[in-house]
Amino acid sequence: MAENVLMIALSPTMESGTIIHWTKKEGEQVSNGDIICEVETDKDTMEYEAIQEGILLKILVPEGDSADVEQPIAIFGSEGEDITSLVQDAEEMLRAQRRAQPAEAGASTPAATQTEDTPIPDSAAIAGEKSKSSPLARKMAEQAGLEIFPIHGTGPDGRVVKRDVEDAISSGMSLRKPATAAPSPSDAVIPLSGKRKIIAQRLSESKYSAPHFYLKMSVFAESLMAARAALNAGLDYKVSVNAFLIKFAAEAIKRHPVINSTWQNETIRQFASIDIGLAVAQEDGLVTPIVRNCGAKGIVSIDAELSDLISRARKNKLTPEDYTGATFTISSLGTFGVDEFTAIINPPGSAILAVGQMKKVPIVDDNDKIVIRSQMNLTLSCDHRVIDGAKGANFLKELKDVIENPVRALY
Repeated sequence: MAENVLMIALSPTMESGTIIHWTKKEGEQVSNGDIICEVETDKDTMEYEAIQEGILLKILVPEGDSADVEQPIAIFGSEGEDITSLVQDAEEMLRAQRRAQPAEAGASTPAATQTEDTPIPDSAAIAGEKSKSSPLARKMAEQAGLEIFPIHGTGPDGRVVKRDVEDAISSGMSLRKPATAAPSPSDAVIPLSGKRKIIAQRLSESKYSAPHFYLKMSVFAESLMAARAALNAGLDYKVSVNAFLIKFAAEAIKRHPVINSTWQNETIRQFASIDIGLAVAQEDGLVTPIVRNCGAKGIVSIDAELSDLISRARKNKLTPEDYTGATFTISSLGTFGVDEFTAIINPPGSAILAVGQMKKVPIVDDNDKIVIRSQMNLTLSCDHRVIDGAKGANFLKELKDVIENPVRALY
């Protein structure tokens, strides 16, 4: 019997998803566990695994379009089944969803369908009005040599999607880019991905609900780098500096467990497991893969897990469990040449450590002589509802002592 395939929540906070690519086509047989499509969620691009079996009779949400969780995106069934009523009901649900979506600031109503008598508006003039389009539609338009802005969009809120570009190509509309004319300068309007929207939402909530304060401290890095060199000398691969920082942070947290806590309105919850996330940059935002229970693991084990997580993060292969629920976070911009910075706390944690680059600087030693030392700057952002200034300072001093004397991690 034919049945709807519903958009499911592929991340804990997902409310809607955009179909990036259908890996199965209408008329194909689908088995339980097959990947039927790729969905952009509020966190990442995820693979949608089928939990039903049958023939993919109808795709209801084309590539580039979105659907709310629990909305139908396709229909499965047996060959030859009459699915007319299911299609009508599903399409009405999707239309109702799109009507309910609030218009975005600055968005205009979709333009009327172009005809041969309709003049093509200048792309620079229309760019500010018609800026919404799916990544796939923009790519197709670029390959076809078309301007994207004059194309009439039929997606949510007038968004230009794949079928609109195909219609423009087949209709022979005069939308081609000038071959010789110099492009007019205009502002670039970049549609927000689901991930970027949720990053903005969560970090805004964190910044304005958690009263942040910041503690800065410089640490000498020679002992850390010597310990790393000694460890790597006996291995076939190189353990990262981040693995050392995660391990040292975990050891400091053991001695100052309030750092591993969260605010819960009426109570403060102190986590038993030290789950440390490392901020990793992607094209459309940050993702924070988490190494769990770091206090019970060695540096080599932490590095192996971290390498796997970062590799999968860059391939958009993380599951929600891989990046949800860090109790403490480390963000490093040292490889970008940043000396120091402040970071916004990543909920549910109450603290985040910002790590700057290692650099050689002149230092006045205890004998009043100028010496050259390798130094890096640490900045700890704390939620003042949970962590008092003195407790944050004690944790940061403990971390400094362990970094400068790695043997302290053993006792």
